[in-house]
Amino acid sequence: MAIDYDNIKNWKFDDVTHTYTERDSMLYALGLGFGANPVDEDELKFVYEKNLHAVPTMGVVLAAAFGWARDPASGINYTKVVHGEQSLLLHKPLPAAGTIIGKTHISHLIDKGADKGAVIYQARELFDQKTGDKLATVQSATFARGDGGFGRTDAPPPAAPATPDGKPDAVCDFATLPQAALIYRLSGDYNPLHAEPAIGRAAGFKQPILHGLCTYGVAGRAILKTICGYDSSKLLGVAVRFSSPVYPGETIRTEMYRDGKRVLFRSRVVERDVVVLSNGVATLA
Repeated sequence: MAIDYDNIKNWKFDDVTHTYTERDSMLYALGLGFGANPVDEDELKFVYEKNLHAVPTMGVVLAAAFGWARDPASGINYTKVVHGEQSLLLHKPLPAAGTIIGKTHISHLIDKGADKGAVIYQARELFDQKTGDKLATVQSATFARGDGGFGRTDAPPPAAPATPDGKPDAVCDFATLPQAALIYRLSGDYNPLHAEPAIGRAAGFKQPILHGLCTYGVAGRAILKTICGYDSSKLLGVAVRFSSPVYPGETIRTEMYRDGKRVLFRSRVVERDVVVLSNGVATLA
């Protein structure tokens, strides 16, 4: 059954108030593997309360409107929904602790056809409750593979640039922990696909998979280290397309190409030589 265009485009999202602590910021960083080297003081500032900094990509987990697509009133076949794209643009640095207000709306709804599904673009603005400052804009694209054919469509947003071929300007490898998904889920995404072996197998995987947003954060960590010298004020945004899942314990290699005030990148799993993030764009200060 096709979804209703007007219903989705005008979906009413309640504002989300999200209070987080320094412990939450440290836990998010640990989920991405920060602190793997206990004498690396550049990473220590993201996992230790002395002079604590928030990892820039943490904005994607703050004040999110989780679960709305599971509502039967949406008409969405949630069993066929996959996370397709993710972007974050920071307007001000994220505080290491605070209260954030998230305001969400549907920005684009694309009908790809009855047998091709639909793409739902969701935008969220993050505001600091204390100051009223706009901190970030978060956007994601969801592929609703079973819900095309409703007959009305928006023009798609601009396409992400392709990642160049050839030798990258920089490469950074990060090995993920076997328990990485179990740590990362404590930042808010408790989908059992990332924890229960039986559910992982039922979904067609050999085991639970890593959260796509964890892979996204590991790529952000690679850019933060390699391009920004761990200066979080230099990384303003990260946008990616999800290409393939990662198994916890695998090594994520991020290949970076400098392009003025941005970095084009892709990430691949070294052990299987599979691209897991494509069309990546990092925006620099």
